[in-house]
Amino acid sequence: MSKSDITILEDAGLSQDAISDAAQVVGYFNYINRIADGLGVDLEPEMK
Repeated sequence: MSKSDITILEDAGLSQDAISDAAQVVGYFNYINRIADGLGVDLEPEMK
């Protein structure tokens, strides 16, 4: 990510709060997925 990535999102009409919220949600899911993979957590049956 670079400042130009943020500028593109701002130019598309996203607020700083919306960009921050999106980055935090994406970061959280990235973290959780890595932890689950590292611990060998199985997917729930409906997700297979």
